[in-house]
Amino acid sequence: MGIVDIPRGGGRAKVRIPVIPGGIKKFGIIAGIVLAGLLFGYASFTVYVEPDELAVRQVFLGLPFGPEKGIQDEIFGPGLYFVMPGYERLHLFPRDMQLVELNDYASESSRAASTAPSIRIQTSEGYQVTVDVTVSYRIVDPVALIKSVGPGRLYENQLVLPRADRYLRQALGELNAENFYSGQLRMAKAQQARELLSDDLGESGIQVWNVMVRHYTYDDRYQEAIELRKIQDQMVFKNRAEAFAKTQEAEKNRVLAEGAAKVEVEKERGVSEVRKIKADAELYFRTTSAEGDKLLALAEAEAVRLRNDALKVPGAENLVGMEMAEVLSGTQVIVVPTDGPSGVNPLNLDELMRGW
Repeated sequence: MGIVDIPRGGGRAKVRIPVIPGGIKKFGIIAGIVLAGLLFGYASFTVYVEPDELAVRQVFLGLPFGPEKGIQDEIFGPGLYFVMPGYERLHLFPRDMQLVELNDYASESSRAASTAPSIRIQTSEGYQVTVDVTVSYRIVDPVALIKSVGPGRLYENQLVLPRADRYLRQALGELNAENFYSGQLRMAKAQQARELLSDDLGESGIQVWNVMVRHYTYDDRYQEAIELRKIQDQMVFKNRAEAFAKTQEAEKNRVLAEGAAKVEVEKERGVSEVRKIKADAELYFRTTSAEGDKLLALAEAEAVRLRNDALKVPGAENLVGMEMAEVLSGTQVIVVPTDGPSGVNPLNLDELMRGW
């Protein structure tokens, strides 16, 4: 331990400070130098390729026992590689999806995208349209790419941007100003530009995925004219639609009226059928009833006839007497004289009435 005087307030204070022995200090210095050397060697002699990257090797010195000088055809994937400084180098390229946005408003662009100004398209009738476009692509052959334009991101400024500008002007310039309102036509021309750009950049190891027209604006002079024209067209379409709707409404009313008339006709036909069925039923009832009455009368007459015939045969008077006896059963018999002073003539009703 060492004691050191340190000024404190108005006086001095003694503080005990540990003192490292000289051997340990030298060892620490040596260890730090070795560690720094290892870190420097690691940074100088190794290159780490990220999972979303590809690497191409370039040899600067052509040795008899090594590869030829220049870009090597081998493509290196993700991993840690040993590199000899001054002799060779690994050039890194992204292999994930890349975006280039042609847009005057950088704040509206994606952070992962490279930006460039919007394209001014000269239409077939001489108007100017400003178009915002997004081009998506990926690097599939970094060897062909570095041999074509060199290392780094030179491919953006020397290949993608100028070629995209050229083919978009070529394809979209075939449209007139009003055709830009048609999404189908815009998409067809964007697809045409993508095919042209893909064929061109494919030789340099770039695969074009999509060319999308995001937004377009006319110059102020034509913008006002086209908006007025579109409003007029919309009014024409509106009037046509209203006229068609009225025609369809009239047709609907006609169909409804015809249906209602048919319903009434069918209802009346049903009522007539019901009446006819009721009349037929009434006629059948009356006919059947009359036929029954006729048969009943004939049967009664036949019964009377048979009875009369039966009373004409011998012994019938006995039957008559029996029936008369049955009729007179319970009748009180009074015998009155019919001659003399107190005799009663049953045929003289006036006399009988006076007696009562």
